[in-house]
Amino acid sequence: MASQLTLSIVTPEREIVRVQVDEVELPGSEGYFGVLPGHTPMLATLTVGRLTSRSGTDTQVLAIAFGFAEVLPDAVTVLAQIAERAEDIDVARAEAARKRAEERLARNEADLDYQRARTALDKAVLRLQVASRARGK
Repeated sequence: MASQLTLSIVTPEREIVRVQVDEVELPGSEGYFGVLPGHTPMLATLTVGRLTSRSGTDTQVLAIAFGFAEVLPDAVTVLAQIAERAEDIDVARAEAARKRAEERLARNEADLDYQRARTALDKAVLRLQVASRARGK
């Protein structure tokens, strides 16, 4: 049995991460789930949330939005629409997006695509949380 997992995170633009880790926690569409070496193979759909990986005492957190995860006993491959490391998040842009989404939801117009506005708010809040968590270390 493998003692570590190869974590690969890929977006439509490029591979964001390829590292060896001890464990991964992912935002599945049915809730967060953890993966350790030797995990049973599975496929999972992902939603908006934090992807946390740990290698020894080092923990990395990324903002993830939508996609799929393939879990194998020795590897986790994430194909995500959006994946951002904390250091790559533009906090001012995320704050502006949060404000826009909140204003759009507050107007409650008849032609409002509520799900789209709510998703925009969730992604902005997630980016702010991931960025502030990393800067708080």
